[in-house]
Parts: sequence; C-alpha cells; structure tokens
Amino acid sequence: MNEIKENLKIIKEKIAFHAQKAGRNPDEILLVGVSKKHPATKIREAYKAGLKDIGENYVQEALAKMKELKDLDINWHFIGRLQRNKAKYVVGKFILIHGVDSEKVLLTLNNQCEKRCGGNKQAILLEINIGGEETKGGISPSEAEILTKIAMELPYIQMQGFMTIPPPLEPEKVRPYFRKMRELKEEIEAKLGVQLPHLSMGMSADFGVAIEEGATIVRIGTAIFGPRPQ
Repeated sequence: MNEIKENLKIIKEKIAFHAQKAGRNPDEILLVGVSKKHPATKIREAYKAGLKDIGENYVQEALAKMKELKDLDINWHFIGRLQRNKAKYVVGKFILIHGVDSEKVLLTLNNQCEKRCGGNKQAILLEINIGGEETKGGISPSEAEILTKIAMELPYIQMQGFMTIPPPLEPEKVRPYFRKMRELKEEIEAKLGVQLPHLSMGMSADFGVAIEEGATIVRIGTAIFGPRPQ
C-alpha cells in the first residue's frame, strides 16, 4: 500500500475514533488535505485513495495545480490569508474560502463574485483569532457577530461559519481554545437566529481534540503528504 493511501486510512480511523468519543457521527467531519508546496502528483495520489477535498494556501500555486489536475473532480479550498488584490482570482474557483479576516476582504469578494460567478454565491468562513495572537490573521471574537451579520447581508456571499488556528500548544492545552470557538459559534447562531454549518479547526497535531470540541472541517497536511518540501 502506498504511503499516502496508508496515511489517509490512519487519519480516517482517528477521525472516527474522536467523533465517536464525542458522540458524533464521523460522516459530519470533512477532511481537507493541505497540499501547500507538495507537487500535483501527490494530490493525484491522494485523490485516487479517496481524498476529494484539497486546501491550498497560495493563489498562484493553487491555480497552477488546478490546471494540472483539471481532469479530476476536486473540491478546492482556499485556506491561506487572502489579500484583496487576489480576490478576483479565487471567486468561483474554490468551493470554500476559509480565511476571510476583514470587512474589506468580504466586500471585495462580494464585488468580484458579482462580476465573475454568473449569479452564484461564494461560500466563505470568517477567520477568528481565538488566541489573540499578534502574529496571526483573523478578527477578534468580539468582532465576529457584526462581521457575520455583514456577510449574511451580502448578495454574493454565502456565510458558512468560522475558521481558527489556535496557539501552537500540545493538544490538551489547545482544547480550551477549540471549546471557546465552538461556544462563540453557538452564541452567534442563537443571537442571529441562524445555523452555520461549519467550524474549520484542527490540523495534523491536534485534529482529534478539535473534533471532540465540535470541528466540522479538519485541515491536515503533514500527516497525509509527509513533511513539506522546502
């Protein structure tokens, strides 16, 4: 069995274990393979092993891989920090944009989608800086409700939930951040009277704890594709 196929099997078993531990259905959790810096050949290998959702961090790298893999029915996710001048390149090409972190980016995406998406909406997640880290993107939890409202009122945006990257701690120490993120989502849903389907949180080192605390999407790179090429 090739390495990527074996890695995926192990990850899916872990997803099932942690979901069941939390009384959840493993089918509720979407696995996104993060292929940043890895060649398109590795994505093709993962696709053959059953991985249909792929996350990329850089616009130009993603577009090149899309071209190379256009024969495959991949669901592409944009998971990097999105600059406003790149919005026109991502709308309509990614099933979900995970890291929207300002009103300006939100409005730019809406405008570009109006021009380029043929009447369709662009699905997005708002990125929340749950640990208040100065080095990370994302809005503060206190801004989340107002930006959610704005997103929901834009005609070409489909607001689907939140994404977060907590401080780089060992899994049990990061658990409170994931819990806080779930509670924030539930609080906003209750206040605005909406159901937001997604909470994107958890990576190779901590996805088990993220699932136990309510993640619906986990973003996993190294544990699938191996160490990232330099």
